[in-house]
Amino acid sequence: MARTKSQYQCTECGASAPKWSGQCAQCERWNTMVETVVEPAATQRHRGLVEAQPVVRLDAVAPETVARLATGSEEFDRVLGGGLVAGSVVLIGGDPGIGKSTLLLQTLAHLCVKASALYVSGEESVGQIALRARRLGLGELALPVLAEIELERICAEIERSRPAVVVIDSIQTMVSTQLQSAPGSVA
Repeated sequence: MARTKSQYQCTECGASAPKWSGQCAQCERWNTMVETVVEPAATQRHRGLVEAQPVVRLDAVAPETVARLATGSEEFDRVLGGGLVAGSVVLIGGDPGIGKSTLLLQTLAHLCVKASALYVSGEESVGQIALRARRLGLGELALPVLAEIELERICAEIERSRPAVVVIDSIQTMVSTQLQSAPGSVA
């Protein structure tokens, strides 16, 4: 929690000072300085990405049809409600070694044929990912791969290349230069 600061304001002329004094330095009146608490401004780090929205009842929202991008896996599309929705975030979780990275690589192999894609790996090298792709029979896959854990560099690449689909494997390995916490910890 941020610390609050005190300042002293003159009740006669409104002048402020960081320390109390018996006489206002501006209007020279005596015993007019009163303490006020200054709330610290919210830092950019703590602000939301979008403006606050009003509360809306769900029954007041008109149904809309959204386009979905098929992943190439009938079962995965079923779980996603028919495919990926533009602007959505999907978190794939599970125990180590159950095939999350393999599923995502196979999905991007299908998607990169019809849409731009980017595979960001924080756990494996580009060479390891290429070996897996060949082992899975994906051949010479024209999929851009970035081996990176620094969030700012990843965001810069996404901004530069503007892919339709981004996979980050694994989100727990990511780190930001704006935070002092370790990768995988609560920020």
